[in-house]
Amino acid sequence: MDYAQMFRLDGRHAVVLGCGGIGHEIVAGLAAQGARVSGLDVDLPTAQTAVAGAPPIADGEHTAYQVDVLESGALAQVVEELGDVDVLVLTAGRNVRKRLLDYTREDFDAVVGLNLGGTLNAMQAFAPAMADRGRGSIVALGSIRSVTVEPGQGVYAATKAGMLQLVRTLAAEIGPQGVRVNVVAPGVVETPLTAQIKDDAEWAHAYASKSALGRWAQPAEVVGAVLYLASDAASFVTGSQVVVDGGWTAIDGRYTPPTPS
Repeated sequence: MDYAQMFRLDGRHAVVLGCGGIGHEIVAGLAAQGARVSGLDVDLPTAQTAVAGAPPIADGEHTAYQVDVLESGALAQVVEELGDVDVLVLTAGRNVRKRLLDYTREDFDAVVGLNLGGTLNAMQAFAPAMADRGRGSIVALGSIRSVTVEPGQGVYAATKAGMLQLVRTLAAEIGPQGVRVNVVAPGVVETPLTAQIKDDAEWAHAYASKSALGRWAQPAEVVGAVLYLASDAASFVTGSQVVVDGGWTAIDGRYTPPTPS
């Protein structure tokens, strides 16, 4: 093992499906490690902005594509255009914040359809070629909600727990072909999708104080875990969930009781 190069992705083709928020930073991080990155998003300008801001590479150019992960036919066509893919990162997700008793079937179908259905579509589109080639890394963006919940997050939490089990199952099924499949589970990250929470001072403080570090994460702080799983540094890691939550799930709140001296 060349430890100086173990995180490098030179000569590899990485695809990021979902290029807003954290996905934007992941595009930049993969490119910084030498990967040629294809950014896919349902909104083409979002993908174009992400790849345009990524560091250039010596061999090849980054590209952007518009695709809806829920449309299997369109996704399959893009996959064919992309050619060989070494790394796939799935970030697309949706949340509807409502208590379970207030959820409509439309809300339920929207969240489950994208978070689980979209994940399955992407796996079915990209994984077979990786397995045929005998190598590849798939990284799905999960959430701490796969293991801890709060009022209003029930369906989203269920989908993230389900995503983890899909990942573990795929890891078992195509591991013998040399493909690794893992999850990165962020905690509370400051992105446009969490602006509503951040704008509420009490809510924002409650979330910050819940973690051991006492603050929110920035999107760039999730990238390192993704790069690790994408690279040879994680060559014997599969079926795992890497938690990036500032200690949220490790501690029982932020109250520090008095202790004997």
